[in-house]
Amino acid sequence: MDQQSESTAHLPLAGVKVLELAQIMAGPTCGVMLADLGADVFKVEKFPAGDDARHYRRPGDSGLPPSFMMLNRGKRSIGIDMKAPEGRAALLRMVRQADVLTENFRFGVMERLDLGYEVLREANPALIYCSISGYGRQGPMAEKGGFDLILQAFSGLISVTGEPDRPPVKPGVSIADVNAGILGAFGVLAAYIHRLKTGEGTRVDTSLLQASLQQMYWYAAAYFSKGIIGKPSGTAHSLIAPYQVFECADGGIAIGGANQTNWERIADLLEHPEWKNDPRFDSPDGRLKNRRDLEDMINAALRSTTVASWVERFEQAGVPAGPVQNVGQALEHVQSSAIGMVQEVDAPGGGTTRTLGLPVLFNGQSQIAKTAAPRVGEHTENVLSEFGFTPEEIDHLIAVKAVFQG
Repeated sequence: MDQQSESTAHLPLAGVKVLELAQIMAGPTCGVMLADLGADVFKVEKFPAGDDARHYRRPGDSGLPPSFMMLNRGKRSIGIDMKAPEGRAALLRMVRQADVLTENFRFGVMERLDLGYEVLREANPALIYCSISGYGRQGPMAEKGGFDLILQAFSGLISVTGEPDRPPVKPGVSIADVNAGILGAFGVLAAYIHRLKTGEGTRVDTSLLQASLQQMYWYAAAYFSKGIIGKPSGTAHSLIAPYQVFECADGGIAIGGANQTNWERIADLLEHPEWKNDPRFDSPDGRLKNRRDLEDMINAALRSTTVASWVERFEQAGVPAGPVQNVGQALEHVQSSAIGMVQEVDAPGGGTTRTLGLPVLFNGQSQIAKTAAPRVGEHTENVLSEFGFTPEEIDHLIAVKAVFQG
C-alpha cells in the first residue's frame, strides 16, 4: 500500500481507483476532490510534456508551477502513449480494474483513439466514465472546444458582472472550470452510489456551459418569469438592498441588510433613524428602486471611521457585516485554517507547502490528500505493477515507448 493509501484508508472513497485522463483545470479539480475523499487517483499523461498546466508559470516560478501543484497533489502520474497500440492496450487493461475514468478532451478525441465510452464499458461494465466538455455532448455546438473565459461569456455570466453603466468584466476566478470540476465529482459520487445499489456503471457528462449556466439561477428566474435581462450591479444584490460593499475610511465593508429588521438596525446604527420613514427606503421595493441614493448616503456615513470599527459595531447590533479582505488576508485568517481550508502538504523535492483543502468536513475533520504533485510519469512502473503487470511486461512497454517512466 502506498503512502497516500495508508493515510486515506478511513475516508469515504478509500480503495476507489480513478484514472484521470484530464488536464489543466476542470478535470483535475474533479480529480483532486476525489483524492481528498480517499480515492487513489492515477494521472495518465502524455510524455514528455504531460498536462499542459505543468507549463503555466508566473515570472520567477521554478520547478512545478504552484497552480499545478494545487490541483494535482495526492495523485500519481503514469506516462502512456495512448496512440501507440501497446499503450492503448495497457490503458484498457487498467480500465478493467478501475472504478472511475475522467477525461476532458475535445468531443470525439476518445472515440478516435478507440477508447470511447462504449469500448470502455465493454471492457468494464461497472466503470463510471466522467466526461467534462465545453458545450456538452449534445446539440449543434458539441464539437467545439471549451475554455473558461469563452463559456463565461457565452453563458451570460460575464454580462452581469461588473459595475453599473460600465462594460461587463470577467469574474476574477475561473468559475466555469472550477464548478465543472465540482459537478463532475458530484456526478461521480452519484454514479458510485448507483453502482453500489445495482453493480452497474454510468456515463457522467457535464460541461463548462452547464457549470456557468448553473450560476445564473436567480437571473434565469427573472428572465423566465418576466423577461428581465440582468445587468451588472457591482457588489449589489439584484433582489435586496442594502446588500453590497460600502466604503469606510480605510477600505470596504460588506453589509447584509437582507430584511426589514436589519435595515432598521442599520439606519439606527448609522445615526439616521429618519431613513426608516423615508418613502424612498421604507420598503424593500423602495430601497431596491432607489439603491443608488441609498448607497451614496450609507457611504457618506461610513467614511467617518475604519472598517474594523464598523464591523465591531454592526456585529454588536446583530447586522451581518464583514471586511473586504485581499487574498492574503483571507488565507492567513485563523478561521480559514480552523475549517480546514488552509493546510500543509508535501512539496516536490521535500519539505512542505500550503494548499487549499477540501471544502467539506467529515465528523468535524478535514484530512486531505497530502502527497506532493507528481513529475510526469513518476509512478509509471509502480502503478503498472499494482495493476498486475509483470516486471518483464513493464520493461517491454518502456522499451517500445508505449509507456514512460519519469
